[in-house]
Amino acid sequence: MTAKYERLANAIRDQIKSGELKPGDKLPSISQLRDEFKVSYGSVRGAMLVLKAEQLVEGRQGDGVFVKDPKAKP
Repeated sequence: MTAKYERLANAIRDQIKSGELKPGDKLPSISQLRDEFKVSYGSVRGAMLVLKAEQLVEGRQGDGVFVKDPKAKP
């Protein structure tokens, strides 16, 4: 059985790879993701940490989490 945060990370990763989410797109808020995927705050946070570690998303203080441009310099 896959952990909830892994399922959420996989779903967002798939949306990025398919082009449904493009570089610069803002991800839904934590509360939206919690409602949509029926997971806890901790699961959303865990998924964001995984996606950040994979360089797929970046957090912007006070602004949200965005899909990272793979061509952008770190």
